Amino acid sequence: MTTRIAVTGAAGRMGRALIAAIAQHPSAVLTGALERDGSAMLGRDAGLLAGLEAGGVLVTADARAAFDGADAVLDFTAPAASCAFAALAAETGIAHVLGTTGLSEADQTAIGAAAQRTAIVQSGNFSLGVILLAVLAEKAAAALGPADWDIEIVEMHHRHKVDAPSGTALRMGE
Repeated sequence: MTTRIAVTGAAGRMGRALIAAIAQHPSAVLTGALERDGSAMLGRDAGLLAGLEAGGVLVTADARAAFDGADAVLDFTAPAASCAFAALAAETGIAHVLGTTGLSEADQTAIGAAAQRTAIVQSGNFSLGVILLAVLAEKAAAALGPADWDIEIVEMHHRHKVDAPSGTALRMGE
């Protein structure tokens, strides 16, 4: 069985990485690539953006067109865009894998409403190592207790990091 996947933010760092990963997976195929209006990458081949051979999927600003025929959408963009993508995924019945961070309470409410109508998998970080670290941090916090220990989270990122604190730092804080 082949899973047909659309990628939002296709020209960004994560978008390009996702497109490359899809190309390497034997049961996945890229069917849509989405970028924001005005992007210089509109109309370009998504495979070429990811450093691959041309695959025939052109980057578009039309979310409906990018989602058309997809089984799932991979979304690591911005809060407002992700809320709109969650609503569209719910409307079209495709799964939404959501890695966008910096979401407000209102954003989470909108995503929760969309999740009532379609599958949404959401995490501030999908790294197996970070998920394991979160479990270990929870166990450590429970064992140490707040009366005798102060826990501080310090994070560093590349200069292009958009949100701070990151979803990873927020997860550790939880």
